[in-house]
Amino acid sequence: MYGFCCCRVVIDNNACEDATVIQVDSVNKHGILLEVVQVLTDMNLTIRKAYIASDGGWFMDVFNVVDNDGNKIRDKEIIDYIQRRIETSAGFVPSRRGSVGVMPSEEHTSIELAGTDRPGLLSEVCAVLADLHCNVVNAEIWTHNTRAAAVVHVTDDSTGCAITDPKRLLMIKDLLCNVLKGNDDLKTAKTMLSAPGVMHRERRLHQIMFADRDYERVEKTGVRAVEERSSRPQVNLLNIEKDYTVITMRAKDRPKLLFDIICTLTDMQYVVFHGMVNTTRMDANQSPYTRRNF
Repeated sequence: MYGFCCCRVVIDNNACEDATVIQVDSVNKHGILLEVVQVLTDMNLTIRKAYIASDGGWFMDVFNVVDNDGNKIRDKEIIDYIQRRIETSAGFVPSRRGSVGVMPSEEHTSIELAGTDRPGLLSEVCAVLADLHCNVVNAEIWTHNTRAAAVVHVTDDSTGCAITDPKRLLMIKDLLCNVLKGNDDLKTAKTMLSAPGVMHRERRLHQIMFADRDYERVEKTGVRAVEERSSRPQVNLLNIEKDYTVITMRAKDRPKLLFDIICTLTDMQYVVFHGMVNTTRMDANQSPYTRRNF
């Protein structure tokens, strides 16, 4: 089910000397900031600056973006496409998100995995899928802090269609779960079959890793551990009036950083009401004003 909300997108190449300015005005709705940032990330746009204001019933964000080469977006077709994508994503926000079940589509079956990372894990997973006559259409795999998560889309290698046989689906799930457990898994391995298209794949990986508590730090020793500690982002929290928590962050800039931060805050039940993002050649500075979504 989808609900419609008014949304207006203005894309301007004259307002800033070295970036394309995208302004989004919309009726405020939970999750709308993540929807917009997700579209910009999917379009491989780099967000150099952002101004966020979504208190009350109205949402207004301004993003200064460039392409992969650091240039303004000049192609009118691309500009029109960005505008349509944002208006569609921000204007129609699903009322249900993240439901999972044994519901393969006609195109492929989506498999979600979570377990302990170890050398050779990906090879073992692929070997099991090959033995079960599954063709991997595409996959994305994340590892962090000894944990691993993946979303894999597969089809039957003889028909090229989604796998619909319940017994075969159960076998795939059980065998992959055994691989993920390994010999000394201290946490429960998980394998799920879900409906593709229910959620953005990278958004889903964020949720899987968060549910698996990958943020629980595993302390390391040695020279590499010292280097990692010295390069960690600087994060500070300050509680101010009106029940806001101001989070100031400074980190090495990289692609998709803002998307990852918004996903993390959303998973932790925080809503960004105001904020500013500013990047330089090396660093990214962000200061969102947040509240718990209770």
